[in-house]
Amino acid sequence: MTKTKANNNEQQIAMRVSVITIIGNVVLTVFKLAAGFIAGSAAMISDAVHSGSDVLSTFIVIIGVKLSGKQSDRDHQYGHERLECVAALILSIMLAVTGGAIGLSGLKTIFAGNYSELRVPGTLALVAAIISIVSKEAMYQYTKAVADRINSGALKADAWHHRSDALSSVGSFIGILGAKLGLPVFDPLASVVICIFILKVAVDIFRDSIGKMTDKACDDKTVSEIREFIIVQDGVLGIDELKTRLFGNKMYVDVEIAVDGNMTLNESHKIAQRVHDTIEEKFPNTKHCMVHVNPAITK
Repeated sequence: MTKTKANNNEQQIAMRVSVITIIGNVVLTVFKLAAGFIAGSAAMISDAVHSGSDVLSTFIVIIGVKLSGKQSDRDHQYGHERLECVAALILSIMLAVTGGAIGLSGLKTIFAGNYSELRVPGTLALVAAIISIVSKEAMYQYTKAVADRINSGALKADAWHHRSDALSSVGSFIGILGAKLGLPVFDPLASVVICIFILKVAVDIFRDSIGKMTDKACDDKTVSEIREFIIVQDGVLGIDELKTRLFGNKMYVDVEIAVDGNMTLNESHKIAQRVHDTIEEKFPNTKHCMVHVNPAITK
């Protein structure tokens, strides 16, 4: 399969996941809003708003994936993969804002101290929270598995947005249950704890995206594997230098290999081509491998 076909296939997979989660979130949002109003639960209404934000975030993922898959052009001769990182950055900011709002709301309620004035929500709100937890965790597992398979940063960020919503629903469940048991302070306390979890995820996504946009090197395991594949190629006497850099969900590899200096240009070129082809075959997310040939230093 050519790289263009592979990229198109990955786009189609990402789009299919996004459409499925959008439909799921719309249904879940409507259900939680209805349950929140019927059961008189402010926590469930807030949770529904959070689910609604997931719809917007998934649209951002769709736009990011679509733009990142565009072919190289005159103004962007190395492609558009980094636009997926931009989508992930926007999602991380949305997560941070959502988490901060949840935490701030919880702190305000705690410091207000008017727990006795809070309305005790109905059982329907508890049922809605359980359904939301199960649904959002399923969305997270599904989206995360596909994101890992196609190495999509934006889709992975969207997966964590689903997980943050599941955590929000856990907080809603604890708060509603606590209120029904005569402990209304559980609701705001849970909100603050959830806020911390969501902010941690937002920071992790932000750091990962920034790293991919600033030519961060691949992880040590990947670099070690690349080195092992190169050094065993026929004619390669050594590796003078090996550099890698992330480019969105792809990577660039630049290597200087040492070969017998008495070889002809055609012979050394064949070795370099073999190294190039091997790396791009063994590591499908390689956007390009540049191989430079040096004459081996003999004593």
